[in-house]
Amino acid sequence: MSRHRKALEKLYATPPALDIKWDELKSVLEHLGYTMLKGSGSRRKFFHKGKGALIICHAPHPSPNVDKGCIADVREHLKANGLI
Repeated sequence: MSRHRKALEKLYATPPALDIKWDELKSVLEHLGYTMLKGSGSRRKFFHKGKGALIICHAPHPSPNVDKGCIADVREHLKANGLI
């Protein structure tokens, strides 16, 4: 199974996995067609040119795990834009 598939399964698990690493999330979004844009501080923006869709998340620190609020936002955004 590809690492993108594993990360997507973690993202869509019920309840959502709390051990999703920032690198995993970033990789999945890039695989789905998003490009990470420059943000300020720990804020990161991901833009999907084909959909004109923007996701804004905070890169976690010091822990590498993404917080559950970001996971919920990303899940909802991807569903709303028909990307999953």
